[in-house]
Amino acid sequence: MDENCIFCKIINNEIPSTTIYEDDDIKAFFDISQVTPGHTLVVPKKHVQDIFAYDEDLAERVFKKVPMIARAIKASNPKIIGMNICQNNGKIAYQSVMHSHIHLVPRYSNDDDFSMHWGDNTDLASNDELQARADKIKQNLEG
Repeated sequence: MDENCIFCKIINNEIPSTTIYEDDDIKAFFDISQVTPGHTLVVPKKHVQDIFAYDEDLAERVFKKVPMIARAIKASNPKIIGMNICQNNGKIAYQSVMHSHIHLVPRYSNDDDFSMHWGDNTDLASNDELQARADKIKQNLEG
């Protein structure tokens, strides 16, 4: 635990939250911003800053619960027609709390005040450049 971390304080019940699921490994609670109704954060109880700090065991214990929680959120409201699941890592990637967390954002319509932009850079790299990138990544795979 990090005594200065807002999520660690929520996990320790030092700060109130609306919890929808909790077990030995995770706590799932409503994001205070409620980007859309039901916007939930899934947070490991172990303080890890981001995805780069997970080991295989922690990743398995945290991420295996996401589908169950997502299904429960979707089943709670017939107006939910989809869901964005986001996990941001580092300030450049919009991580605002440096305790790893997964956003489950229910989607109701194209006008529900949530959007993502995906740029199309299809023609910016040749097949050789793409293969060189892939080869570099493969060299760094663990296990």
